[in-house]
Amino acid sequence: MHRLRLYRKMATVSVAMTALVMVFAIGYIFGAHQPSTAVQAQTGSSGTDELFAPFWETWTLLHDNYVDSMDDTALMEGALNGMLDSLGDPHTGYMTPDTFAQINESMSGEYEGIGATVRTDESTGGLYLVTIMDGSPAQAAGLMPGDVIVEVEGEDITGLDQNEIIAQVRGPAGTTVDLGIKRPSETDLLDVEVARERITVASVAYRVLDGDIGYVRLSQFEFSSSQELRDALEAMDANHLKGLVLDVRGNPGGYLTTSIEVASAFMQQGTVVIERGPERERTYDALENAIAPDVPMVVLVDAGSASASELIAGALQDNHRATIVGTKTFGKGSVQTWHSLSNGGGVRITVSRWYTPGGRSVSEVGIDPDVIVPFEIEAGEVYDPATMPDPQLEAALTILRSGEPVQPSVAEPDAVAQ
Repeated sequence: MHRLRLYRKMATVSVAMTALVMVFAIGYIFGAHQPSTAVQAQTGSSGTDELFAPFWETWTLLHDNYVDSMDDTALMEGALNGMLDSLGDPHTGYMTPDTFAQINESMSGEYEGIGATVRTDESTGGLYLVTIMDGSPAQAAGLMPGDVIVEVEGEDITGLDQNEIIAQVRGPAGTTVDLGIKRPSETDLLDVEVARERITVASVAYRVLDGDIGYVRLSQFEFSSSQELRDALEAMDANHLKGLVLDVRGNPGGYLTTSIEVASAFMQQGTVVIERGPERERTYDALENAIAPDVPMVVLVDAGSASASELIAGALQDNHRATIVGTKTFGKGSVQTWHSLSNGGGVRITVSRWYTPGGRSVSEVGIDPDVIVPFEIEAGEVYDPATMPDPQLEAALTILRSGEPVQPSVAEPDAVAQ
């Protein structure tokens, strides 16, 4: 297999998210799960009655005339998908009851799946594997970052919604799933059988490296992650170390409140993020409870660092608090809230967009590291952190051990919509 520019995403979550790991909500920044609201069209107002008249006329015509039997639930869900898809926003969408339950489960740090994070592949419509978890079923089956799932159980899934595909890939532990994999170096489709397992993901892992430099791996932003991070920093007495590495590679994001709490652990004051929505703007400042505000710091990022991970990197970069090392991040700069529906499903709705303290939007462009360090592996090679080098981490350690961290050069703010 020829050499691919695939960047190593260290043991990750999810998924999230948005994953087969599962935070399949890949990189979504969640506000809060909010109760559903009544559908105005059902209240009988004249405006909505007139607006929805063609819908109900078509519903009746189908039931009176269509040649085959129909599934009313499928019709209803098709209408929901069509309505939300018409917005052209990949982060706003409908989730079936099964998918909604699975994604909620994944945010708890435990799930049943294959152990990978994904995003939609724009060229094929399949699922692009962003990260393969170390020790996961996906890794054992030989799947790699850059692979694209285009078939599940022999059926083409490229025309389905991302969450529909995810629901098909996931399943009970102890079962298997057959995946059709498109790999850049292969002309033929690969047929890969993957076992599903119950996977538990710790959102924080840490250790002290040679030279009195701390290393913290943050794999997702759950509600408990900020406290786990603070516990890790206290255990290492992080503010008295000679340096600290925060690794958010392959971290697809999570809760907005958690990301603000995480940034605040390293910043005693200053703006963390700016959120803008229709006719409103809110600035979130550091919570003034920093536990490691002074230790020299490097943040590791890559193409799998999304949403909340980018928020952290942007906040620390714009405040000149840390040097960012790695490769360009994913590029997700919007905020979603999740709402449960009466059928057990849910909808996620983009309610605002966020900007770094300097006014930059990361949407579609990501965060540019201060020091760009690619991490290439041979396609087909399984990364073993015990025996193989990590050039991005080594670059971070070199910066910290030199005692002269690179001063972040912050780009001028992009023009942003008010």
